[in-house]
Amino acid sequence: MSENISAEEMEEIREGFQKVDLDGNGYICASELSELFREVGCPLPGYQIRELLQRLDRNKDSHINLDEFTAIFKEMKDDRMAQGFRKALNKKEGIVAIGGTSEISSTGTQHSISEQERFAFANYINSSLEKDPDCKHVLPINPSTGALFKALADGIVLCKLINLSVPDTIDERTINKKKLTAFTTQENLNLALNSASAIGCQVVNIGAQDLKEGKPHLVLGLLWQIIKIGLFADIELSRNEAIAALLEEGESLEELMKLSPEELLLRWANFHLKKVGMTISNFSGDIKDSKAYFHLLQQIAPDGSKEDVPPVEIDMTGLYEKDLTMRADCMLKQADRLKCRQFVTASDVVCGNAKLNMAFVATLFNKHPALTKPENQDWNLESETREERTFRNWMNSLGVSPHVHHIYGDLQDAMVILQLYERIKVPVDWDNRVNHPPFKAIGGGHLKKIENCNYAVELGKNKAGFSLVGIGGQDLYDGNATLTLAVVWQLMRRYTLNVLEDLGHGEVAGDDLIVSWVNKTLAEAGKSSSIKSFKDKSIGTSLPVLELIDAIQPQSVNFELVKQGSLLDEDKLSNAKYAVSMARKIGAKVYALPEDLVEVNPKMVMTIFACLMGRGMKRA
Repeated sequence: MSENISAEEMEEIREGFQKVDLDGNGYICASELSELFREVGCPLPGYQIRELLQRLDRNKDSHINLDEFTAIFKEMKDDRMAQGFRKALNKKEGIVAIGGTSEISSTGTQHSISEQERFAFANYINSSLEKDPDCKHVLPINPSTGALFKALADGIVLCKLINLSVPDTIDERTINKKKLTAFTTQENLNLALNSASAIGCQVVNIGAQDLKEGKPHLVLGLLWQIIKIGLFADIELSRNEAIAALLEEGESLEELMKLSPEELLLRWANFHLKKVGMTISNFSGDIKDSKAYFHLLQQIAPDGSKEDVPPVEIDMTGLYEKDLTMRADCMLKQADRLKCRQFVTASDVVCGNAKLNMAFVATLFNKHPALTKPENQDWNLESETREERTFRNWMNSLGVSPHVHHIYGDLQDAMVILQLYERIKVPVDWDNRVNHPPFKAIGGGHLKKIENCNYAVELGKNKAGFSLVGIGGQDLYDGNATLTLAVVWQLMRRYTLNVLEDLGHGEVAGDDLIVSWVNKTLAEAGKSSSIKSFKDKSIGTSLPVLELIDAIQPQSVNFELVKQGSLLDEDKLSNAKYAVSMARKIGAKVYALPEDLVEVNPKMVMTIFACLMGRGMKRA
């Protein structure tokens, strides 16, 4: 689909898609199209919306998916209807459109850059990192200029932001902070990009050079992904049991767990708004008049019932202000009293910037959820395991659609698994064998989903050559944890080995080949480590990994920071954190976590050595 579309354009298209896809389900429907045209001041009658949807909807499922959306952009030049769509999209952004600078885009493609986002993200970074001494050289960032892009160019602020969203992702000892050269800056940007990928950001189309040059649409896209992961971290039932208060009549806990953070935020806002007889269905058009926000603030403000939390009385007089911008400003002054004035300006509220308003609501939720876990309920909620998190982040980093929040619920229709087959070069018959969402038949179209799951297992056995003994499509549909993870692991393993085979001119890569390459590389560099297999106990110290990194990029590892001899568990963990960050810093896209090294988890250990082998082969 992406022939003749540059990486920059693809990023712009993905951004545009997300702007129209208000509920974040991976598809654009008629109501979202209608909302887009209404918001930009040129509402279309229903029949024209339906005509446009039919014209753009290639596979006739009454929805536009990302591939169809991309096709619209490719045909832009000579299609009047599609051009009208593009115009509406550009207008929605409140945007500066600038001519691109790459060779392909200098022919006059325009990149939509949201000034609103630049302003919001600069302010967020200023307030979040103001006390960090390592960022003093670029903070505070002037949000009204392009200073944001320059501030991120050396990679330090990006690394700090990643740790803010997912603490401990990057070992601070690996960030180059003083007297930066072009090479040490490149290392920081590698570290940031590979770490962003490891926490589930899609960075397929972004390189260190793009960040160094400050390409606005790519930088803003990456920033939003990083910030969103941090904002949404606790909007999840296993990390915040009070969310169970949002259960609706007749709904099971499993169903609630399947909701995305965006859906949960909307559910949360409506839970409070219903007390005053209001509901909203989005964070764009429905909040423009600030009425919902005023009432939400009033409902969640501390009432003095909690110790050490003084009550805050929300001043509702601003609600009667006729001018919408002034009303929004009054509302934000009240949000400030709750220490939540973040991400939106009054004009962002009035324009209905869905992305920034969602970030604002997430901030309200994180600071003042005002929820009480239902009593007399004894739930045994299991948190996501490390392995599940690693797999989920790997899938999301490859840009699957929809985004995977809850591994078993989101793989139930097999659409994500089928996209992963494509990523490992196994052809998928999308036209004849795959049932596409929305699944609207009786019972949520479960038979169609099971057919997809059966096809996913069939592809694994017959086309990919996976070992799937005793695994059926029903197991994927039922969310059987062990069997689902067995399929995902084989996909991840094949993906990792494919990268090696591409570099090794088609030589079939396997465990033995990787182990022998590791030992040969260590011996040739005069290192003392060696490994017998991916279960070798010595891997628990991380020394073989660190010595291999130093063999691939000599003098990169500071061995004074490495604990040696007889090691306590915390020493092993310290070494492992250093090793994982160092691997990412020299350019290896490692998804595994430090604990995988300490515990010598053979599956994840294999991926670490395979990624390092890939990096080493690029050097050769």
